[in-house]
Amino acid sequence: MARKYSKSAGKDVEREMKKFNKGTLKSGKGGKGGTVKSRAQAIAIGLSEARKEGKKVPRKATGRNGGRKKTSS
Repeated sequence: MARKYSKSAGKDVEREMKKFNKGTLKSGKGGKGGTVKSRAQAIAIGLSEARKEGKKVPRKATGRNGGRKKTSS
């Protein structure tokens, strides 16, 4: 079965998590925002960086149903 995320995308998330654990990870454009307080936000930043670099990462979930398509009954 195919991988959902590339290995290099996982490395990006790992790098951001290390910054988060040190307490040096900032949010916002250019890192001018406040310090990141949650693990989920740190992971989202790592995935966002991977997307910008064109790595294999699934699309962002949108809306309440997590981006799933509606099926006709």
